[in-house]
Amino acid sequence: MKKIVAVVMAMVMMTALAGCGGSKKTAKVIEIWLTNEEYAFGVDKTQPELLESVNAFIEEINGNGTFDEICNHYFGDGKPVAVTSAAYDESKDQLVVATNAAFEPFEYMEGDSYYGIDMEIAAQLAEYLGKELVIQNMDFEAVCLSVGQQKCDIAMAGLTVREDRMEYVSFSHSYYIASQKLIVASDDKEFDECLDAASVEAILKEKGGSVKVGVQMGTTGQFYAEGDEDWGFEGLGVEVIGYKNGALAVQDLLNGNINYVIIDSAPAECITDAINKMQ
Repeated sequence: MKKIVAVVMAMVMMTALAGCGGSKKTAKVIEIWLTNEEYAFGVDKTQPELLESVNAFIEEINGNGTFDEICNHYFGDGKPVAVTSAAYDESKDQLVVATNAAFEPFEYMEGDSYYGIDMEIAAQLAEYLGKELVIQNMDFEAVCLSVGQQKCDIAMAGLTVREDRMEYVSFSHSYYIASQKLIVASDDKEFDECLDAASVEAILKEKGGSVKVGVQMGTTGQFYAEGDEDWGFEGLGVEVIGYKNGALAVQDLLNGNINYVIIDSAPAECITDAINKMQ
């Protein structure tokens, strides 16, 4: 998580200039898992042979250490690898990947190059399949839909396995265990003594509609905060504010427009680290 992503910094700087007024406030992540979820890839339901190949590929990279090596590029002392996208050409044998490149460390951009765990996996998957890689960047909420409409072959976007998404995609084997975490202002001590998710939830539920919680739209964080019967989430009773990405939500927290942010754990660490270094 040592790498500060240019696109995240650019979004943060624009938001900060608009509303921060030179504030030096910083944010911190409450290191308690609020959920437990599995990431997988969403494959076009009309391509069962692709799903079979993707599952075999996942087993291979887990067995030979490739997945651990890729993760080390972002969580350890390795160096992230740039991934380039070819132009879409229906006359060529291509693997068309739908993603939302605002979700470091799983997918993000620097210039015209893609980086992230999912993007490096995508590059190796395309090579494994003998196909040319095409990456299509879009809003997160459109990722599964684009695959369901056969506009893309596979969704690789830090995608949590959900029953409602199965309407559009067939999920591969899971490849990563994730969780939601709470982000607060660094001077907020209210959650420091919490030991588990229940104690964090108790504080948030007690505050209820008097506080605003930022989430990335269409993600587990939104379902967790608002409540979702399919997931078994009761909801927190707070006012939920949606954003296109987590960086905008965290900056709005520091601008004083919302009270908390709930997003996936790995992006939470990356975003707060990048924003804090800019303050």
